[in-house]
Amino acid sequence: MNTKSFKEKLEIEKKGLEEELGQIAIFNTETNMWDATPDQDMMGEIDDNDAADRFENFEERSAMVTTLQARLIDINIALGKIESNTFGLCEVCNQPIEADRLEANPAARKDKTHMNEQ
Repeated sequence: MNTKSFKEKLEIEKKGLEEELGQIAIFNTETNMWDATPDQDMMGEIDDNDAADRFENFEERSAMVTTLQARLIDINIALGKIESNTFGLCEVCNQPIEADRLEANPAARKDKTHMNEQ
């Protein structure tokens, strides 16, 4: 399998995810994870409504960080598999992942048969 185009797609997506995460989170070198940051637009004195808005915004940012970080982890795993020549193999049955699945999601870790398994 020629993995060059998959590697390019993954690296482009990785860069975009890191840029997006950089706008809403900071990378914690101790945990190797991204931590959501509070919205800096709401500075100064706050009342109860402002505090509730800040909390809600922070919760939304945290959820977004979780989603983006999970995708980034999958991409890093896929890039590692390209380097170790194991890219495109299902993590459950070790059979090749379908080409159309990899085209749609180069970071896919399971074939179509196993994609919904935990």
